[in-house]
Amino acid sequence: MKRIETSTWLALAGVALMSLTSVARADIQIGVTVSATGPAASLGIPEKSTFSLMPKIIGGQKVNVVILDDASDTTTAVANTRKLISEHKVDVVVGSTVTPNSLAMIDAVAEAQVPMISMAASARIVEPMDAKKKWVFKTPQNDIMMALAIAGHMQAMGVKTVAYIGFADAYGEGWYGEFNKVAASKGLSIVANERYNRTDTSVTGQVLKILSARPDAVLIGGSGTPAALPQKTLKERGYAGKFYQTHGVANNDFLRVGGKDVEGTFLPAGPVLVVDQLPADHPAKKSAKAYVTAYETAFGKGSVSTFGGHAWDAGLLLQAAIPEALKKAQPGTPQFRVALRDALENVKELPASHGVFTMSPNDHLGLDQRARVMVKIEGGTWKLQP
Repeated sequence: MKRIETSTWLALAGVALMSLTSVARADIQIGVTVSATGPAASLGIPEKSTFSLMPKIIGGQKVNVVILDDASDTTTAVANTRKLISEHKVDVVVGSTVTPNSLAMIDAVAEAQVPMISMAASARIVEPMDAKKKWVFKTPQNDIMMALAIAGHMQAMGVKTVAYIGFADAYGEGWYGEFNKVAASKGLSIVANERYNRTDTSVTGQVLKILSARPDAVLIGGSGTPAALPQKTLKERGYAGKFYQTHGVANNDFLRVGGKDVEGTFLPAGPVLVVDQLPADHPAKKSAKAYVTAYETAFGKGSVSTFGGHAWDAGLLLQAAIPEALKKAQPGTPQFRVALRDALENVKELPASHGVFTMSPNDHLGLDQRARVMVKIEGGTWKLQP
């Protein structure tokens, strides 16, 4: 028998070891917490459904997605996050649906050094940048972007006085803060400032105060179907001024619950909401259309919502970042989580359903004005405004 030299044996052993390492590479684990029940369910359900459309293989590597429901509850969202990290050993956390939950989750992901992509709107989720928020990214447009769009539209419509009523939580407070920053620059005076809870069934007291202020327009800082309550109550009391809502209501459930009372409402939204009305050269049209087609093929015509689009965009960010992270480390390791965080931070000019993402060390949203349009509720549907 021909003798094999020691060096040859070592080379063969090295090849075998590399092969075994490749075979043994852990799957990529993605942990998701969404508000699929509770007051934010109309947002969380399409997000949850969207994750079923995510590729099962990214960068040549198998991907597993674990989805938990936080029931629109902050404490549950944190518990879910810790469970995903400690029990499921996830490489990244996506969630949650609403701002209070997402803010509460930051400590958990930062402590474990696991990157997180939020599907909630408040800029406070990623700003100001610090040692904790360096692990956190998000896909929805910042409130300030949308507040500027609303204030500019109000100015163009001749509005001078505005009443605000929003959720009595981080979402409502955040929206008031952002709108208050830009109102005066557009010649707007805020003449009333009210709050209500997402689970309230009456806002009569707040509405009476708003009516006594006689505003030209009312801005409602809410999301999902609970945002319809102040508007319906104001309509019942005879208010005939202009209504504005935030991008937190851009789904068909809001139209269904609001009915005729939300006709004529103006709001800013991501381009995916009116994708078929966008000009052909809009930078997000192709990617937004791809999402709408995929979702409606799976769940039926007219089933798509902008909130599912935030989940889709989180998936696109991961599809861009995971192959880069795989070049540096193995899934399931601290090194991979760091590499994934770094890769997310370096995403550039990525077309998605809500706009084009370009991240940086100081910008973990990465959207610009291409991520917003103004729409009007007209005939029970959304109409793109000039």
